[in-house]
Amino acid sequence: MASDITIRALMQIDNLQPKFAAYNGATVQGSIPLSGDTVLIGELAPGNGVFKLIDKALKASAVEATSQIVEREFGFFILRSPSNAEVSAARDAILAELGASMSDRVKPAVASTQIITSVEPYQAQLLNKWRKGSLLVPGQTLGILEVAPAAYISIAANEAEKSAEIDIVEVRAVGRFGRLFISGTENSVATAIEAATKAIEAVDGRAEK
Repeated sequence: MASDITIRALMQIDNLQPKFAAYNGATVQGSIPLSGDTVLIGELAPGNGVFKLIDKALKASAVEATSQIVEREFGFFILRSPSNAEVSAARDAILAELGASMSDRVKPAVASTQIITSVEPYQAQLLNKWRKGSLLVPGQTLGILEVAPAAYISIAANEAEKSAEIDIVEVRAVGRFGRLFISGTENSVATAIEAATKAIEAVDGRAEK
């Protein structure tokens, strides 16, 4: 990889699921993704590299910028389009600028999973104070998945919704770890966590240095 920018995560997600799309619509700064859209999501180091790369992607394709964040360590972005081909063109422009391929991204790892049945009212209310998605109702089952690099949690969220009837409580995709919080019945949450874990494990890439 010729550039001094490191690809920590890069993923193209097609057929964005309705609840995950709605969650993004409520939390992003830019163009709102819709159900069925394709999105390109990336995490880079150093973080400031995100600005030039987004510029290249927007000039090379008809995608729209959904999110562009530089946090303490990394840069994070989301690009969207109803056209899978346009998102592929944006991805290829970014890789060409970096002199990289998809194999240069870091392979994600699941750091932890938790399933908490019959959530207590006080814990539910604590989570509801900072969640941006669905309310966590006391008595529901809560599922939590933690991955690294953080941006890959987006794949987990979309696959969790595909696999079972769950609600998305919170998706945290920036920082050192990504975290997904989902709720529903015990069976649906267990099914969703299993599907999300398999999706993360199926992503290829290099070992993190």
